[in-house]
Amino acid sequence: MNASTDALSTGALVNSSQVPAELLDSIEVGIAVLDRNFKVQVWNKFLENHGAKKAEAIIGDSLFSHFPEIEEKWLRTKVDPVFNLKSPVFIIWEQRPYLFKFGCNRPVTSAAEFMYQNVTMFPIVDKRGNVERFCMLVYDVTEQALGKRGMEHLNEELKTASRVDGLTGLYNRRYWQERFDEMHKLCVRREKPSTALMLDIDHFKRINDTYGHQAGDKVIKMLAALIKRCVRETDLAGRYGGEEFAIILNDSSVEDAKIVAERIRQLAQRLVVEHEGESISFTVSLGLAQFTPDFKGAMAWLECADQALYEAKENGRNQYRIYAVPGAL
Repeated sequence: MNASTDALSTGALVNSSQVPAELLDSIEVGIAVLDRNFKVQVWNKFLENHGAKKAEAIIGDSLFSHFPEIEEKWLRTKVDPVFNLKSPVFIIWEQRPYLFKFGCNRPVTSAAEFMYQNVTMFPIVDKRGNVERFCMLVYDVTEQALGKRGMEHLNEELKTASRVDGLTGLYNRRYWQERFDEMHKLCVRREKPSTALMLDIDHFKRINDTYGHQAGDKVIKMLAALIKRCVRETDLAGRYGGEEFAIILNDSSVEDAKIVAERIRQLAQRLVVEHEGESISFTVSLGLAQFTPDFKGAMAWLECADQALYEAKENGRNQYRIYAVPGAL
C-alpha cells in the first residue's frame, strides 16, 4: 500500500463532513489532526486503543504534554515542510522505529517490544489555500519490520557460518586466507612487523587411532578455545586444516610472537581432555616467521612459518622454532 496515496485519500476523508466518525474509527490506521501548535483536534480509536489516551482526554491539549518522550524540537522541524511547502512528510521505521511508543498486542507480532510504525504527515489546506492543520497517519508495520529484521539476522548468521569453522568457532581456511591476503598487503604498505604462526597437534593420528575421532574433535576444540584466549582481537586466527592452525600476530615482532607461542605451548601441555573415562593429554609444535618485504607474496610468508613448524617437529616436537631468514646473522 502506497503511503502517499493513502495520505491523500485519508485527507479527503478527514475533511469530508459526509463521512461518519464511525468509519474513521474503524480504520486500522492511527489518524490524528493537529494544528500549528501541535494541539490535537482529532484522535481516532486506533490511537485511543494503542496509546491508552481517550480522545476526550487529549483533544485540545498539546501532543507533547501527553507524549513527553517525543522530541519536540525534532518533530517540529520534521513537520515544517508540511506548513511551509504544503508537502507531505514521511517517517519510516528503518530510520526511526516508532513515533509513539505503543505496545504490540497482535498474536503474530506479540514478541516485539513495541509497535514499529510508518508515519505520514500531510497538510490540510483550507478554502483560502492556507495550511493551519495537518493530518498524521500512523501505520502499524510491526509484522513487516520483524520479517525484515529476521531476514537480516538470518543473512548475518549465514554470513558468519560461511566464515567460521563449525567445530572450533575460528575462521575457516577460505575466509582466513582472504583476511590473510588483506593483512599481507597492509604489511607491505606499512612495513610494520607482524608474525605468522603455524601450529599443529603432535601425534594427532595416534590420538584418533587410540581414542577415536570424537576424542580427536574434543582435543581440536579445546586447543581452539585456548588459542582464542591467547590472541587479541586484532590478530587473525583460523583452523587451517585438520589439526593445523594458522595465526597472524598483527603488529608483533618475532620476539613478541615467541611469548605468545610459548604461552600456547605451555598451556596446551597442561590440558586434559576427558573422553569416555579416558584422560587425554597432548602437546603442540609451532613455527614462527616474521614478515619481511623480501617474501615473494603472502604464501611465501606462510610457507616460511610452515617450514619452521616442520623443524620443530623434526627436533622433537612440543616446541617452537623460528624461521631463519637466509643470510641473516
